[in-house]
Amino acid sequence: MEAAQIALLAFVQGLTEFLPISSSAHLILAPLLFGYELQSLAFDVAVHLGTLTAVVTYFRRELAAMAVALTSSIARRRIDSADARLGWMIVLATLPVLVLGLPLKGVLELLREDQRLAALVIAGTTIGFGLLLWRSDVRGRRARDEYSVRLRDALFIGVLQAIAIIPGTSRSGITITAGLLLGLTRRAASRFSFLLSIPTILMAGGLETLELIGSEGPVDWTPLWLGALISFAVAYATIHFFLAFIERVSMLPFVLYRLLLGAVILALVL
Repeated sequence: MEAAQIALLAFVQGLTEFLPISSSAHLILAPLLFGYELQSLAFDVAVHLGTLTAVVTYFRRELAAMAVALTSSIARRRIDSADARLGWMIVLATLPVLVLGLPLKGVLELLREDQRLAALVIAGTTIGFGLLLWRSDVRGRRARDEYSVRLRDALFIGVLQAIAIIPGTSRSGITITAGLLLGLTRRAASRFSFLLSIPTILMAGGLETLELIGSEGPVDWTPLWLGALISFAVAYATIHFFLAFIERVSMLPFVLYRLLLGAVILALVL
């Protein structure tokens, strides 16, 4: 991989992983626009490791508090703190991916075999779920924080997250949409989405790593380390600034961007 390609794809991954605009749509659009080949599985694992490290680093205090509270709740056999409740809700919201991930993975494999079909699906999901994000932002009460998430809320968010296996949906976009539909504030819906990304990215990265181990051929480590570093830096900055400004800026700019992105993809493939 050329240095420019590494920098571009890592930047795109770091920027779009946590914004509600679909990282998969951009990672397919970039090669179409610049004539690059699709990134290797090893590079995909590397940039996901970068974004995972970014979100873990950003939420390190919250994660430490939840780990202590979860351990205490298991020992005492009761949930007696807000941190423990939030931790368990993250765990519960992760379960639907384990149940629905395998059936939906078949759809993903089908799309990988037909790039034109994949582009059409991505355009449709980018536009459709963008409009749903706009509706949830406009109609949502925006009165609850992430610590108020209950059992049925977590499962609802988790089921919608599982749908994000379909490219173009946007994992962060659909989980933020679900949070807004449930009455969470924009910041709370985003924080819950970002915390939920940790086990999700970890599982996805683990599966890709196992697939990579089973593959043959030498590995060029330089682009992998560079891609991971760039995606980490960009993802960390994205999380910071997104959370800082999201209550003052509605979801409309992201919705409009998704509509434009979907239109561009359709124009490229039709």
